Amino acid sequence: MHKRHLIAPVLAATLVVAACSSDDEPTADSAAPTESAVDSAAPAESDVTTEDGSAAPSAGGDIEVTAGEPFSEDRCAANEAAGTITYLTGFDFAAAASIVDILVAADAGYYEDLCLDVDIKPGGSTDNYPLIANNNAQFASGGSFSEVATFATANEADFVVTAVEGRTAIDSLIVKSDSGVESLEDLAGTTIGVKFKMPPSVEAMLLRAGLTIEEDYQTVLVDGFDPLVHIAIEPIVGFPGYKSNEPGALDRAGIEFDLFDPLDFDVPGSFGIIYSNATFISEHPTAAEDFMRATMRGLADAIADPDAAAQVAIDLINSNGNPMFLQPDGEIFRWNTDAALIEATTPDGVGYGVPDGAALQAELDAYAEIGIFGDAETPDAASRLGNDIIAGIYDADGQVIWPG
Repeated sequence: MHKRHLIAPVLAATLVVAACSSDDEPTADSAAPTESAVDSAAPAESDVTTEDGSAAPSAGGDIEVTAGEPFSEDRCAANEAAGTITYLTGFDFAAAASIVDILVAADAGYYEDLCLDVDIKPGGSTDNYPLIANNNAQFASGGSFSEVATFATANEADFVVTAVEGRTAIDSLIVKSDSGVESLEDLAGTTIGVKFKMPPSVEAMLLRAGLTIEEDYQTVLVDGFDPLVHIAIEPIVGFPGYKSNEPGALDRAGIEFDLFDPLDFDVPGSFGIIYSNATFISEHPTAAEDFMRATMRGLADAIADPDAAAQVAIDLINSNGNPMFLQPDGEIFRWNTDAALIEATTPDGVGYGVPDGAALQAELDAYAEIGIFGDAETPDAASRLGNDIIAGIYDADGQVIWPG
C-alpha cells in the first residue's frame, strides 16, 4: 500500500509536423479495414534481437538505417510516399505516456528528420479504435494492452500494438485514510465509488484477495472527475484513480489517503500503448518503423528531462484552448509519475516500449478471469504484437538507432 488519466473524447486542434498535411478529418464510418496479416510486408532479416533473444526482422527492407550514417534517400522517398500519418492521442495533449513522447518527438523535429509527415490530433482512447481500424488514422494511443485486445476482439479489427511503454497497470485504488482499511481483505462489505466501472486491474487485484465485485463489496457511480469531491463522499470507502493523476491532486490539497497499487500485488497490467493497423504497416513498413524510431527517441528524451517534456505538453494544451481544464502542476506530476514507472519497469538493456509478450498474455489471462472478454476466448497476445517494428529501431544495448 502506498500514498500516491482519465480518458475523454476530444477531436479538435491539430499539430502538423513536416511539409504537408491532409485536410480530411477522419471519420468512423469509412470502409472496413482490409484483411491482411501483420507480416505480409515480408520484411528483410536483421541482426537486431527481441527481448527474448530471438532474431527480429526489420521492417526497413533493403534500405536500412545505420547509426551515425546519412539517412537513405530511397528510404526517405518511401517514407514520403506514406503521405500524412495521423496520430490520435488518448487524452487531449496531456503529458502522459504514448502522448508526451509523440509531442516531444515532433517538437524536436525527429519526424521531419526521417522524412515523415505526422499530423497529431487530440483524441480519446476509446474513440480512436474505429478510426485506426478503418485506416483513417494510422497510429493512436491506447489505455492498456487489454483495452486494445478487447476492442480488437469485439470488432474483429486488425490492430497491431507497436509499443507498450508501461509494464504495469496505471490504475490504483485510493482509500480514505480514516476508513480503517489496512488490507485488501478489509474492503469486504464496503462500497467503492467508480466513475464508469471498476478498472480491470483493480477488480483483478481485489479478486485475488478473495473479493468478488458486487458480492463481497459494492460499487456505486460517482459524478465528475474531481478526487477532492470523491474523497468527501460519505458512503464510499474510496475510489479507483490513476497513479499519475488523482494522488497528485490529493497531495497538493493536503488530503491524506492510502493507495493500493496492483503492482504491489503482482497483478499484471500495462499503459502507454501505441498501436496501428495491419493495412498501414504492410503497405508502408519503413514509415511505420521510422515513426516508432522517432517516437521512441522522443520517449527517451522525455524520460531524461520529464519537466521539460511536460512543458511541451502544457504549451500545446494551452494553445488548444485547454478543453479538459488541465493544470500545469497536474501535468508535471502526471509525466514524472509515468516516466518513473516506465523507467522502473523496463529491464536493463531493453529499449523503452518493447512489448513483453509473456507479461501481456498474463495480463489478458488475469483480466479474462473477471470477464472483460465476455463469452469470447482469451485473446492471444502474440497475435496483436508488432515487435519486429520496434525491435528494429534498437541496437543490442537498447539504444535507438539514429542516422547521423
